[in-house]
Amino acid sequence: MKAEIRRLAWQIAAHAEWHGRCGTDALPTGLAMPSAGAPAGAPATVAVAHPPGGAPAATAPPLPPPGDADLPPRAAPIPATPSGDDAPLVLGARDLPALRDAIGDCRRCRLAGGRTQVVFGVGDPRARLVFVGEGPGRDEDLKGEPFVGRAGALLTDIIEKGMRLRRADVYICNVVKCRPPENRNPEPDEVAACSPFLLRQIALVGPEVIVALGKFAAQTLLATTTPISKLRGRWFEYQGIPLMPTLHPAYLLRNPADKKLVWQDIKLVMARLGLET
Repeated sequence: MKAEIRRLAWQIAAHAEWHGRCGTDALPTGLAMPSAGAPAGAPATVAVAHPPGGAPAATAPPLPPPGDADLPPRAAPIPATPSGDDAPLVLGARDLPALRDAIGDCRRCRLAGGRTQVVFGVGDPRARLVFVGEGPGRDEDLKGEPFVGRAGALLTDIIEKGMRLRRADVYICNVVKCRPPENRNPEPDEVAACSPFLLRQIALVGPEVIVALGKFAAQTLLATTTPISKLRGRWFEYQGIPLMPTLHPAYLLRNPADKKLVWQDIKLVMARLGLET
C-alpha cells in the first residue's frame, strides 16, 4: 500500500508540474486510483491500448461536424490506395514489421543520400492514438526512433504527465522516414515517395484518433495549405479517422507560452478517447 501511495503522489506531482508548464491554474479531476485489490506494483495510469475482448470501451463523444468546410484542400492529397511499383509491397504488408521490411534500405528519394537510417515508427502497434510528426531530426536519425531529442522529451511529457498515459501505449511516426538535410521541410516528391508507407502504417495501427504535430504533418494529411494557427483545436478527418492538428513540440520549445494552446487541443483528444481530463 505504501508503494501505491508513493506512486500516486509522484503521478499527481508530475501532472501538477505539467499544468504549471502549460500555464493552467488547476488540476483536472478524476486521477486514476488503484483498486483495493490491485497487486503491489500495479500501475495507476490509464492505458490507451485497445481494450481486451469483452471489456467495454469508453464511449467517446460524437465527432463535431467537419471543421474544414471553409478550408478547401489546395494541396495534392495522399492517395487512398497506393499505386506504382510499391503497391504490391505496401498492400501485401499485413503488420508493421512486414511494412518495415517492405521499405527496406529505402532509396526512393534523395533523402536517402544524407540519412543515417530509416526512422519508421515506435509504440503500440494497436494503439488507439497515433501522433504524426514531420520527419526525423538529427537525434532521431542517429537513434532510429522518432521524437527522441528535446522536442521528443516534450512530447513524452505531453503523453505521460499531461495525458497520464505511457509513451509505449501510443504510436508515433512521421510523414517522411528519413531526415531532411538541415531539418528542412520535405519536398513534395519526397512526401510522395513516403506517403504509401505512411498511409499503410496508419491503416495497420487502426487508431481511433490521430494527432498531427505541426504545420507540415497537418497540411500533408489534410491536403491543405491552411496555416496551423487556423487548423489547430478543430476536428478534421483523415481516411475516416478523427484528426486533431496541434502545434509541434519543437515550436513549443521556442514559444513556451503556447503550451496552453496545445493543452487545450490535447484535452479535446482525451475527451474523444473517453479519458479523464
